[in-house]
Amino acid sequence: MESVKPAAKVNEKILCHKCRGAINKRMITALGKTWHPEHFNCRHCDTPIDDAAFNIQEGEPVCSACFMRLYTHNCAGCKQPILERTVVAMGENWHEECFCCDGACKKPLASQPFFEREGKPYCKQDFETLFATKCARCEKPITDKAVVAMDNKWHRDCFRCTRCSNPISTTSFTIIADKPICPGCL
Repeated sequence: MESVKPAAKVNEKILCHKCRGAINKRMITALGKTWHPEHFNCRHCDTPIDDAAFNIQEGEPVCSACFMRLYTHNCAGCKQPILERTVVAMGENWHEECFCCDGACKKPLASQPFFEREGKPYCKQDFETLFATKCARCEKPITDKAVVAMDNKWHRDCFRCTRCSNPISTTSFTIIADKPICPGCL
């Protein structure tokens, strides 16, 4: 047979986190602390916090106005406050959805490598299309080592003999009528 033990009497008083006075009637419990209702205020402006949802900084409540003013950044893209996840790139803060390629694709760049040019972000493909040196033969961007010859840059595979159409892989070749000729075709 179980015996029922009487509830222990509580001799300790519940103290208000702000004024350290005893709380005898209504109280607010939040953040592991208790307050008189009139003392549950913003840590910065002392405005009463009446909402069930509030912000927290260093374990203390902060009103929405102070939180926006003191703890948020404005997005470099849309200039609006960032209240959720922040992308920090190029020395700026961005909403994830605002940090996009400034090239033709406009793809989000938050979770992938990007290239910067004049303060604007670009995906690899748009960066190469817009800014990479173009091959003298095919006019596509050169993204690897280039052959520099005849005052131009070429993809290795595009620098070809005019007569046999084979790539010129040697350092010596001849120019006839402004066209490259490999040693085998001379």
